[in-house]
Amino acid sequence: MTQPAPVAHDPAPGGIVPPSGPTPPRSPAETVRTLGRLPLLFGLATVGFHLYLVFAGLLPHLVTRPLHLMLAIPWVFFIDSQGGRWARWSGYGLGAAGLASAAYIVANHGALADQYGSLQGGLQIAVAVVLIAVVLDMARRAIKAVLPAVALVVLLYGLVGHWVPGHFGHGELPLNYFLGTLIITEGGLWSGLTGVSVTVIAPFIILGAFISAGAAGTGFMALATQLAGRFRAGAAKVAVLSSAMYGTISGVAAANTASTGMVTIPAMKRLGYPPSLAAAVEAVASTGGQIMPPLMGAGIFVMAELLHRPYLEIMGAATPPAVLFFLTAWWGVHQFAIRLGLKPMAAAAMPGWTVVGRTVPFFLVPFTILIVFLTVTAFTPAYAAAVAIVATLLMLIADDTGRLSVRGWVSRVMTGTVEAGRQVANIAAIIVCASIIVGVFNMTGVGVKITSLILSASGGELWLALILTGLASLVLGMELPTTAAYIIAVSVAGPALVELGLPELYAHLFVFWYALLCTITPPVCGNVFIAAGIARTPWIPVSLRAMQLGIGLFIVPLGFVANPSLLALAQDPLMTLAAALKVGVGVWLISFAAIDPLRRWWARPLALAAGAALIFVGGI
Repeated sequence: MTQPAPVAHDPAPGGIVPPSGPTPPRSPAETVRTLGRLPLLFGLATVGFHLYLVFAGLLPHLVTRPLHLMLAIPWVFFIDSQGGRWARWSGYGLGAAGLASAAYIVANHGALADQYGSLQGGLQIAVAVVLIAVVLDMARRAIKAVLPAVALVVLLYGLVGHWVPGHFGHGELPLNYFLGTLIITEGGLWSGLTGVSVTVIAPFIILGAFISAGAAGTGFMALATQLAGRFRAGAAKVAVLSSAMYGTISGVAAANTASTGMVTIPAMKRLGYPPSLAAAVEAVASTGGQIMPPLMGAGIFVMAELLHRPYLEIMGAATPPAVLFFLTAWWGVHQFAIRLGLKPMAAAAMPGWTVVGRTVPFFLVPFTILIVFLTVTAFTPAYAAAVAIVATLLMLIADDTGRLSVRGWVSRVMTGTVEAGRQVANIAAIIVCASIIVGVFNMTGVGVKITSLILSASGGELWLALILTGLASLVLGMELPTTAAYIIAVSVAGPALVELGLPELYAHLFVFWYALLCTITPPVCGNVFIAAGIARTPWIPVSLRAMQLGIGLFIVPLGFVANPSLLALAQDPLMTLAAALKVGVGVWLISFAAIDPLRRWWARPLALAAGAALIFVGGI
């Protein structure tokens, strides 16, 4: 298996932060030519619509959610359409049909709501079929064929499952009711998950896109270099710290790897790091960005919807294990530094606190606004994101040298707008397609049946059920985006874990972490492929070292199941600290066993046994 090798541009000799040159900003006309008029038009529509919803108050779901889909369709079928002539023209046809069908739902939302999920007439049946077909193909074009294939199988089960004998059969669902539930109620395409995508995920994605359009990347890279570069293996620790910070605003592991990796991996190679280690460090650190609040790749908002719990509560619970993951990655890097004799970065390579002070506000100001609004005020997460967006837009008038420019501001705003539209469309394609699966599960009761199967297979043992669930999450995550894999896995396995005594939040976080494992675990390890491509090295050694460095991803979820206080930060901070210390030392011992910089035959089994005992014996 091979992977494309992106072209990496080395930063300045001896440094990690790319130099800020005096290149004048592009004019608005040049930016429009580069981005394209159609992407800019739909980017403006996407950003404007979702920010309007933050302040508009309550609007009918059969208006806002179909409009969300309508804004996503052009990106997938028109703007980013790939393939040959047939693929493009079929995309134009499907996209136009999807827009017309969604517009029909919006235009007739009042009458459709009064039908209580039952379609009337051939036209409505046709609209339903077209919408479902468009959503399936949209997911196929935006990500991979696996998610729509799973959705198609589930749809077929809903239609013909009454012919299935035995335990997994279900009562016959009339076609007008089955399709109606999926397209004119909140039981399918316009489910609560889609609502979260519309009202919460989209504003946070827009915020991340505008932050990334400015000098925030330079800012957190400069801060990470200044803080971590002075330690042993400083360049690798800069990658860990910068990816943790980037993850708070991105939440997309692949984007994290590609963006920060283009800077950190060449720098590590130039300083004498083995290419496989340089790539593995970035792959692991970027994976952690998807479990680091406040964004978590949109998963935290979906989790809040599924659990019916406040976003802030989940963010607080998810933070201690995420910090443990990054500390474990830091410790793993340190062990490789001892084994390979890796040195700190040279003093001349540090950007200096002047550069940090000039650039870090681009990242720190919106992030601080976001956290303050979420923790101190009673405003919604979407409102907090909107305020942070306004602050970010104002700051885009300056570049990373502090120079003010209206031309540069317009160019950066347009760049952020297009990227925001594209990312919102990608998330919409995933969420709306996954909503089909959840909707059919609810109609047929198959989730309950799979739950009973898991309970039977595990013999009522929680730890065996966790192993089965972890394997299922890993397999699903190999071919699905993490959010989609999490939604499907938790829909079928979550109730079984809860029935065996695991609290709901713990079950959801466990599934989410294990759905992310595939980013560094063969055979489908997307982050490893990207990082190996940048490092221009075979991917298998990268994956092996990534699993050593990222062992916290395997162990920490088991740790918070065995030590429940680790997720109880809001209720008992001191007990959470004690649990974090207990699990942290245990994971670090297991990490030592996996890497063993001292290479003593007796050290590995001893560290492994001690670490496992510390984590799993005498839970807190």
